[in-house]
Amino acid sequence: PARQTPTPCTSMARSQPPRILAVLASVLYTITLVSESSAAGHSYKDGEEIPIFANKVGPFSNPSETYEFFTLPYCGNTGKYQTIGLGEVLRGDRKVRLEKGLKFKGNVKEDTFCTAKLFPEDLESFRQAIASEFFFIYFIDDLPVYGFVGEKQQEGDKLKYFLFTGFHFKLEYGGNKIISASLSAFERQEISEPKENGVTTVQFKYRVSWSETDLPWDRRMERLAQTSFLPKNWEIRWFSILNSFVTVILLVAFLATVLMRVLRKDFYKYTRALEDGDDFEDSQDEGWKTLTGDVFRFPPMPGLMAAFLGNGAQLLILVAGIVSMATLGVYYPYNRGAIYTAAVVLFALTSCVSGYVSAKLYRQFGGTTWIPNLLLTTLLFLGPIILAFAVNNSIAWYYESTSALPFGTVVAILAILLLVSFPLTIAGGVVGKNRAGEFYAPCRVTRRIPREIPEVDWYRRPATQTLLAGVLPFSAIYIELYYVFSSVWGHKIYQLYGVLLLVFLLLLLVTAFVTVALTYFQLNAEDHQWWWRSFCFGGSVALFVYAYCFYYFTFRTGMSGLMQTSWFFGYMLVMCYGLFIMLGTVGFYSSLTFVRYIYRAIKSD
Repeated sequence: PARQTPTPCTSMARSQPPRILAVLASVLYTITLVSESSAAGHSYKDGEEIPIFANKVGPFSNPSETYEFFTLPYCGNTGKYQTIGLGEVLRGDRKVRLEKGLKFKGNVKEDTFCTAKLFPEDLESFRQAIASEFFFIYFIDDLPVYGFVGEKQQEGDKLKYFLFTGFHFKLEYGGNKIISASLSAFERQEISEPKENGVTTVQFKYRVSWSETDLPWDRRMERLAQTSFLPKNWEIRWFSILNSFVTVILLVAFLATVLMRVLRKDFYKYTRALEDGDDFEDSQDEGWKTLTGDVFRFPPMPGLMAAFLGNGAQLLILVAGIVSMATLGVYYPYNRGAIYTAAVVLFALTSCVSGYVSAKLYRQFGGTTWIPNLLLTTLLFLGPIILAFAVNNSIAWYYESTSALPFGTVVAILAILLLVSFPLTIAGGVVGKNRAGEFYAPCRVTRRIPREIPEVDWYRRPATQTLLAGVLPFSAIYIELYYVFSSVWGHKIYQLYGVLLLVFLLLLLVTAFVTVALTYFQLNAEDHQWWWRSFCFGGSVALFVYAYCFYYFTFRTGMSGLMQTSWFFGYMLVMCYGLFIMLGTVGFYSSLTFVRYIYRAIKSD
C-alpha cells in the first residue's frame, strides 16, 4: 500500500473516480480472500483428522471480557497457536490447538479426551468461572462451537457448582465438507469446597456423532443460527422492518409534498410581484427572500467546519463501502474479523478523501493556513479514537484479557496510520487546495455587517430544533439497531446485510430531507446562520443512538464490571461521534444544494 500511495489522489486529480473505486475494491477483496480461502476450500477424506482449536473463555454477559482458554486449568494444551489475521486479533481471538482432534465421519461412542489433576486453586478458578457463567468457543473447520464451563444449582440452602466434563460433538456433513457443528454436555462433576493440599482428578470425556445433510455448504450459516447456545429471539422480523420502512417513507413523502407546495407558493408570489412591475426590494419583504445579501456569508470557524466535512465524507465512503461489500457477500460470514480488517485498510486508503474535501473547502472559505487545517482534519476523528483505545486497552491489559491488543499489533496499526493514512491525507489536501475554485453562490454577500436575526419562540431555537431533527431518522433505524447491537456487543452473527443496506440508504434519505426542511424553516424565520445549524441537524440522530445505548445496556443485556462498561460506553461514544460527523456532512451538503437551488431560482442580481 505504501508504494501505491499516490495512486488514489493522482486518480482524483485526473477525474477518474471509477479507477479509485476499482483500486480500493481490489485491495480489500484480496485482503478478505486471504482470510477466507482456508475456510472456503476445506474438504476432507474419510477418517482424515480435523483439528479442534480452543479460542477463548469469558462471562457470557460480558462478550468483550474474554481470556485465553487455558487460563482455566483445562488439560489438552499443545501450545500450538493458529496464525490469525489482524481482524481476529482485534476481536480478541487466540486460537490454540487441542491435543485430540476429530475424524471425518468417525463416530465415537465415548472416549477419554484428557485427564486433569486439579489443585485447590484450580478448583477455585473453575468455581469462580461457573459463578460468572463462563462460556468457551471452539473452532472446528472455522465453525464456532460454543459451550459453557459448567452450571450452578441451588439445593436447599446450599449452592452447588458442577463442572461439565463430558461433551458431545454433533456434526453434519455434505459430500466431503463439514456443514455444521454443535456441542452439548452429557456429564458433569460436582466441584466441592477446595481442600488444602488436596488433589482432585477430573476425567474429561467426549462423544462424536456424524450425520449427512442435504444443506449445501454455502448455506451452513442457517445451521449455526439454529444452535441451542444462541438466544432464540434472533428471528427475522420482516413485518416490523417493512412497517417501519413504509411509515417513514410515507411520512417523508407527505412532508416533502407540503414543503414543495410552500416553495411553489413563494416562487409564484415573487414572480407575480415582478410581473406587476413591483420593485425587487418590495417583492422580498418577508421570509427567506430577505436574506439574499447574507445567506452565503461564510460560517464562523471555517477551518473546523472544513475539517468536520472532510472527515464526514471519508466516513460516508467507509461505511457505504463496508456495508455494500458485505451485502455482495465479499466477507466470510463466520469471520467477523475480516470486516475489522477491511475497516482499518479502507479507512487508511480513503484518507485522501478527507484531505481533499477539507483543503478544498477551507481554500474556498478563504483560509490560508492549510497545513494546520490538514493536521486538524487528521486528528479530529482519530484523536478521540486513540484516546478511547488508550483507556480501554489499558483496562483490558489490567484484566489480562485477550481483548487487549498486543504491543506488536498496536505498532502495526500505528504504522498504517503514520505511513499510509497521514501521507494520503496530505496528498489529498494538496490536490484539493490546488483544485479549489471560487465558492459557487447565486447571491453575493452585499452587507458588511451581518443582518440582525429576529427573536424566535423556544420551539424554533437551535437546541430544540436540533433535538427534533433526530426523531424521524432514529425512527427509521431503531428496529435494526437492536440486531446490530446484538451482533457487535453480543454472541449473535449478523446475516441480513441487504436489510442493513436498505436501512442505511433510508437513514441518509430521511436525514437529508429533515435537514432541508428545518433549514427552510430557519431561513423563513430570517435567520441566515444555517451552516453550522444544518450540520448539527443532520448529526443529531447520533444523540438518540447514544441514549439508546443506555437503554440497551440496562434492559437488554446483563453486562457488568468496569471493563465491559468502559468498553461499551467508551467505544459507542466514539461510534456515535463518527455517526454525528458522517450524517452532519450529509445534512450540510443537502442544505447547501437546497439553498443554492432556491436562491438561484429567484435570479437575484
